[in-house]
This record gives sequence, C-alpha cells and structure tokens, in this order.
Amino acid sequence: MNHLFSLEGKTAAVIGGSGVLGGGMVQALAEAGAKTAIFYSGNSEGAEQRKAEVEKAGGEAMICKADVRSEASMKEAFQHVEENWGGLDILVNAPGVNSITPLMEITEEEWSRIMDINLKGVFFASRIAAELMIRNNTPGSIINISSASSEIPLSKVFTYSISKAGMNNMTKFLAREWAGNNIRVNAILPGFFPAEQNRKILTKERTEAIFNHTPMKRFGETMELAGAVIWLASEKASSFVTGAVIPVDGGFTAMTI
Repeated sequence: MNHLFSLEGKTAAVIGGSGVLGGGMVQALAEAGAKTAIFYSGNSEGAEQRKAEVEKAGGEAMICKADVRSEASMKEAFQHVEENWGGLDILVNAPGVNSITPLMEITEEEWSRIMDINLKGVFFASRIAAELMIRNNTPGSIINISSASSEIPLSKVFTYSISKAGMNNMTKFLAREWAGNNIRVNAILPGFFPAEQNRKILTKERTEAIFNHTPMKRFGETMELAGAVIWLASEKASSFVTGAVIPVDGGFTAMTI
C-alpha cells in the first residue's frame, strides 16, 4: 500500500501553496515523497514558513512568486521549476479569493478580480503545466480545488460560487482534452474548512446553519483533504480516475430536507 500511494521521485506544484488549505496540500505531497513548488503572490512569509516546515521534516521544496492572473508570470514560474527539477508530474490549483458584497452591489472590478484568480488563472496554470507534461512525455495529474458552493447556491459568495462552478465544468473539459496524453484532471470539492478568506463570514448564526446542513455537524480540518490529494496525485492509485469532482465535505452536498 505504501508503494501504491508513494510520490517518491515526483515533482509537484501547488498554486496558492502559502494559504491554509494549499499549505496543507504542500505538506501532504511532501510527506508522500514529492518535491513541491509553492506558488504564491504578494508577501512571501507564508510560503517561506511552509518551505521551512517541509525541509525540517526532511522534504524538498522551493517557492515561486507568480501572479496567477498573468500567463507570462505563470510561464516564468513553471520554467523555474523545470530548470531546477527537470519537469512536473503533479499540479494542484488552489488559488481562491472571495467577497461578501451583496449581489446588486458587485462592481465590474470585483467580478473580474475574482474570476481572474479563481477561474482564468486555473486555466492558464493547467495549460502551461499540461504543455510541460506533454513536451516531456510525462503522465500527469492536475487537481483543482473547487467548493461546496459550486453545486449549491450559498448566500454571500455569489461571484466565488460561479467561479467554482466554472472550475468544475473546466475540470471535465480538460480531462477529456488531455486523456490521450495520459494527463488526468480531477477536482476536490471541499465543504467548510475555516481559512482566512471565509473566516469573516463564519458568524455564530452562519456556523449554526452550516452545521445543520452538514451531517457530520462540524467543520473540516485541513489535513482531512490530504487523503484525496494523495490519491488523485498518485499515478498508481487513481490511474483510471479523470474528470471527477470528489466531495470532501462531511456530507454537505448530500444533505436535503
């Protein structure tokens, strides 16, 4: 079983790897044996801290600053990974921004910013990574991080929800497009995991509503995504899985009246 899920000798990149959920995925990939590139934008503190934690545990990591909204910036970052590690086997797309602006007050700038980071940036990263995998004849795994709000309309996250719904659809399109190149594309659909981007809307009333709609009656913990990430990243364990959207949500999307 260790052989089935081992990522020894593999190279991974995590877009948004300095965040709470993305950082947990960096940790999981590194613990499974993959060399992991932590893509970040803005301040490098979180990425540096995650890199230090990986190296302290005996893993190998690098940090790459890149603007997910810019194809040129992303190409430069992936080129850095290739020059240092020779190629790429695994890509995790975990960028995400949100806003609680009421629907009728959403500006064009806010709409574009969220869509650019959550959807356009994932497309750029996936296409650049796939080009690299195809050029090196590398069987690859691309894992997109979706959201429970992509399937069920939730209050206060209008643009974010639409961007994640688009990600689900894109996951299936890319899976079909690149299956012949031995590149699998899947998505993980997390339920509610407290992180910086959603902490401000997790009021007592909203938390109660979430728990009432979650059969397991609690939030998820970051490392509870690790199993799904390692499974989808493993060329052996999930070799016939592509175009799937996997819920890790405590039953949230299965809940009805």
